[in-house]
Amino acid sequence: MKKIEAIVKPFKLDEVREALSEVGVTGLTVTEVKGFGRQKGHTELYRGAEYVVDFLPKVKIEVVVTGAQVEQALEAIVKSARTGKIGDGKIFVTSVEHVVRIRTGETNEAAV
Repeated sequence: MKKIEAIVKPFKLDEVREALSEVGVTGLTVTEVKGFGRQKGHTELYRGAEYVVDFLPKVKIEVVVTGAQVEQALEAIVKSARTGKIGDGKIFVTSVEHVVRIRTGETNEAAV
């Protein structure tokens, strides 16, 4: 099993959720986060004063999938989140050792 964490632009959330649903991902967790990458924030003008916005709003989507679903899920996220502009985000894939569904006690792939 693998855990996929995707950091994407907030307005892309619904598209990513729909794309993941189409490839069979049944559950996900979303967190509102702030951060920056190569774009290193930007400068804004507010009431005549210029200020730097270091951390940009993003959403972090977390899903746990079976080994067979990894490539499909990655492809779905990339296609639905890409705008072609800087700041589109990143995807991280890590191994998951053990999963337990609290309600039923199911473990590992049965719990995903």
